Amino acid sequence: MKYRLKKPDGTPVDNSIEGSWERVADALAAAEAEPAVWRERFLEALRDFRFMPAGRILAGAGSRRDVTLFNCFVMGTIPDNIAGIFDGLKEAARTLQQGGGIGYDFSTLRPRGAPVGGVGSDASGPVSFMEVWDAMCRTIMSAGYRRGAMMGTMRCDHPDIEEFVDAKAEAGRLTNFNMSVLASDAFMEAIDADEPWDLVFEGKVFRTVRARDLWGRIMRSTYDHAEPGVIFIDRINARNNLNYCETIAATNPCGEQPLPPYGACLLGSINLARFVTDPFGDAAALDEEAMAATVATAVRMLDDAIDVSRFPLEAQQEEARAKRRIGLGVTGLADAFLMLRVRYGSAESVALTERWLGRVQEAAYAASSDLAAEKGSFPLYDADAFAASETVRRLPEPVRARIAARGMRNGLVTSIAPTGTISLVAENVSSGIEPVFSFRAKRSVLAPDGSREAHDVVDYAYRIYRDLFGAEAEVPDYFVDAQTLAPDDHLAIQAAAQRHVDSSISKTINLPADISFEAFKDVYAKAFAMGCKGCTTYRPNAVTGAVLTTAEEEAPAPGEGDPAGSVGPAAGEGTAPRDPTRRDHARARAEGDIVYMSEPLDRPSALEGRTYKLRWPESDHAIYITLNDIEEAGRWRPFEVFINSKNMEHYAWTVALTRMISAVFRRGGDVAFVVEELKAVFDPRGGYWMEGRYVPSLLAAIGGVIERHMIEIGFLGEGERPNLGDPAKRRAVAGRPGTAGAAAQCPRCGEAGLVREEGCDTCHSCGWSRCG
Repeated sequence: MKYRLKKPDGTPVDNSIEGSWERVADALAAAEAEPAVWRERFLEALRDFRFMPAGRILAGAGSRRDVTLFNCFVMGTIPDNIAGIFDGLKEAARTLQQGGGIGYDFSTLRPRGAPVGGVGSDASGPVSFMEVWDAMCRTIMSAGYRRGAMMGTMRCDHPDIEEFVDAKAEAGRLTNFNMSVLASDAFMEAIDADEPWDLVFEGKVFRTVRARDLWGRIMRSTYDHAEPGVIFIDRINARNNLNYCETIAATNPCGEQPLPPYGACLLGSINLARFVTDPFGDAAALDEEAMAATVATAVRMLDDAIDVSRFPLEAQQEEARAKRRIGLGVTGLADAFLMLRVRYGSAESVALTERWLGRVQEAAYAASSDLAAEKGSFPLYDADAFAASETVRRLPEPVRARIAARGMRNGLVTSIAPTGTISLVAENVSSGIEPVFSFRAKRSVLAPDGSREAHDVVDYAYRIYRDLFGAEAEVPDYFVDAQTLAPDDHLAIQAAAQRHVDSSISKTINLPADISFEAFKDVYAKAFAMGCKGCTTYRPNAVTGAVLTTAEEEAPAPGEGDPAGSVGPAAGEGTAPRDPTRRDHARARAEGDIVYMSEPLDRPSALEGRTYKLRWPESDHAIYITLNDIEEAGRWRPFEVFINSKNMEHYAWTVALTRMISAVFRRGGDVAFVVEELKAVFDPRGGYWMEGRYVPSLLAAIGGVIERHMIEIGFLGEGERPNLGDPAKRRAVAGRPGTAGAAAQCPRCGEAGLVREEGCDTCHSCGWSRCG
């Protein structure tokens, strides 16, 4: 339902998953000299869910729509001037509009209070400009099916780093951003040695702090409200195959793809669970030869996608085709462990991770080298510099010899992306390299008309086990889920995988709410010591809420039927930098009884509403603002707005404003952000004092009226920012096995099924994912 091609009226073009596979195979094979031959080979890789291209490819390939097949981008370096900043904003809007998530490094902007030459003013700082990006993203996403996703990074030595770290302590602020601190090796060394740390911009030291104090502030912020994450940026650049021709300072929104300016990530995953033979039997094994053959086909498919994809910006196309970067990863790792009767996090599972991902990496590099012999190396290929990279030096000698003889088609080849929704498409295999989050769950599918259909969702390996041994069979102790694992189990698998991944990894370490702060900090220190490129954790907290939610029906404890089941965090697309950060995005605007719709509601023939009279000092005539409401799920919410006045000066923009706001209202969801945006508008001519308070513009005054109406109908509480809903409704009953407290609501279906996995919010009720 999410990825099938549909006509504008919603009529399916793809009548089955096979139809979608055929559409994708046709589109990618068009880049080949023998399309018919490669179409069949591509179909063979797609059948039985052996290779799962990422959502943008699955949804967009062959659609003939102006969309990109690349999931995410890092945008250009932001110039430290107002024209450059807003040029960057425009580029971001164009990219989001075509379905790409974006990452930005805001370290290039001068700190708050620094002089702005030529205009006699002080800079407002990078965090203030992030607010502008956030508002833009909210506007773009309100008009389409997919919500925008952004990553904002800042260097650990920027003078505004403390403001950046604290920015999301307030619920509802910068909700469209993941945020990550770029931690340098020097910073980590200064922490270890308890040394002072200079905060610098363009060579000038603005302040000096204690490195451990700054690290403690980062950790405390992440512990308290899940932001920001940490990216070990020097390690990323040192281990980059292309460090001879690029410098990285940001990642895609979920972090599995550190990218240079205008870099893009093109993703796909090998489904390891589909290559297991004799599952749960004495001869259970993973067919490595069949897997390697599928890897070779998948590399070719992703390489072809570079040539057939559209790009929002010409600079993105030039960057992609100059380096031909792809991100081939895996999914179903935890299910493969289960079918081999191996416990996630054990020494045996670590060894299997090394073996399987090592084989994937070798097969992928060999396939890319073979493509280079056939089609040519990527344009910026430098044989000596590439051979000297850490990843290539660690490859087996036969693969290195092949690269030396034939070159390389792709500058980087492997990545572990979040695979929440595509893994669900593949009969609910475990996501990426994550442990199984929940062995059984209830999911509801939300239809355009607002109705819901409930479906039982069972983990792929767990279902096979039940089919083999019966519903009453005792569950072995190797059936562990994300709630029962220790942090060290997660880190062991992530570190093992990273040794065979040239980009980065989407992985979330779910932690209990009652973990001590000292133990929490140790997770990040261990991640750095173990060679990870970043660390993502999620701990239920007062600001973002809990990530876990109990299943609709009580699940038996392990050994008594189903493993402790809870509908859990989401599977989206995110990593290294955590979404340690994407956590509050949906939560901040998805609490309470808020209904989200995939299609706008039709207008009933009659609505209830109220009209408010507004006197603006500049106008001789009053302005009348009418807000009509609709009842949804037992709750009144605004449906449309009209603005009328005898003063014709404002006629054009008031009509445009009312049409736009009404369109947003009819989409449902947490529309209270409209109030915030209007109240933040400042008239350059100045505002007026009205009823004892300063109102900066007529638009702000209109925003105040809409806010008043929302409070009067109960949509907003008195004095409440857009953090909607009765807090009591957001508290879950603790104590059920495998649960960790309350749940966040899904911004699409409104169910308490939003969970955190692979650094991204995903709904276990309807399958919506924050990261695409």
